[in-house]
Amino acid sequence: MIDEKKRQRALDAMNILDTPADERVDRITRMAQQLFDVPMVSVNLLDRERQWSKSSVGLDGRESPRAGAFCDTTIQQTGTLVVEDLRRHDQFATSPHVTGPAHLRFYAGHPIQAPGGEQVGALCLIDTEPRQFDEQERDLLEDLARWVQTELAQQQELDHAVVVQRAQTPRNLPQPAGFTVTAGSAPAGCVSGDFHDLVLRGDRLRVTLADVMGKGTGAGIIASAVRASMRTSPERSLQATVAEIDSLLEQDVGDLHMFVTLFCADIDIRSGEVSYVDGGHSLSFILRADGSWVHLESTGLPLAMGMGELHGVNTVQLNPGDALLSCSDGLLDLLDLEDPFGQVEGILRESGLDGAVKEALRRAERAGAPDDVTVFVVRRDL
Repeated sequence: MIDEKKRQRALDAMNILDTPADERVDRITRMAQQLFDVPMVSVNLLDRERQWSKSSVGLDGRESPRAGAFCDTTIQQTGTLVVEDLRRHDQFATSPHVTGPAHLRFYAGHPIQAPGGEQVGALCLIDTEPRQFDEQERDLLEDLARWVQTELAQQQELDHAVVVQRAQTPRNLPQPAGFTVTAGSAPAGCVSGDFHDLVLRGDRLRVTLADVMGKGTGAGIIASAVRASMRTSPERSLQATVAEIDSLLEQDVGDLHMFVTLFCADIDIRSGEVSYVDGGHSLSFILRADGSWVHLESTGLPLAMGMGELHGVNTVQLNPGDALLSCSDGLLDLLDLEDPFGQVEGILRESGLDGAVKEALRRAERAGAPDDVTVFVVRRDL
């Protein structure tokens, strides 16, 4: 006897009900139809009073009453439920799905479990003709059901990762007097391996852009950890902050070869002096008021490379009319590499700072950029 309240809580926590179709799950249902040569396949979830289909082939509609549903019986037991001839089954022989126009004769279903083991649905095969179902086919159906189960659980984990990352994205960028600040990020997938952070503390604006080598959830987790480390102990110097993060990353992920490039700078909003550390990033620039460009060269290797290197601190002056720009390497895929500076300058001139950043992110989304794209721009106006 299952604990229905616990089962329902587990299903609700998965946040799958009434979501759009998912190609990863649809691919499995199509594969099941071909492998078993049946007209109908469905991934069904059993809600309070209804059966809702996340994916189906050969069936109309996405939901039906739970009462009398074959899959409701499936989740009440362990293992695969096979009914080779529904007309000869004591429970299902009088079902309207059997006696009515649908004329169903065969059913096989294997339970789908929530991450906690609660049986929330089933992958089922349906035919209008009786058929035999051997042990090898039972094993294959179980494997496919577990595949569906994994995909649904991964989507839940991904949704949680997206929420965590969004919570760490700056909502309101600081706008110190005499400066214009804008920034944004477009992930290649759902979760970005880039992050940007801009924090004003007194007369110091600290700006950070980091890029974890890779993308997806793993890179996003590392990026979030780096951002959290940057936020702790704000009184630390740039060099001490980067050195500590480098050491922590080497201890935790050094053997995974997930290196992190990073640009971090403190801008004195009174004088315009910029002190910066560049850990293998090398994609930060000053655009002077006269249209000339200054490349802020890297002062060290990427973080987590295990070289024990102390990253140096360089300085550059941001004069009135100058802008500090930094981007992740995903932006390079969107630029004309024959004249990237001219292209960026033209977009800035036509669209302004905020418009230029939005245009970069729009291009990333339209082009389906293969890598995460992050940009920030800080201009000294006065």
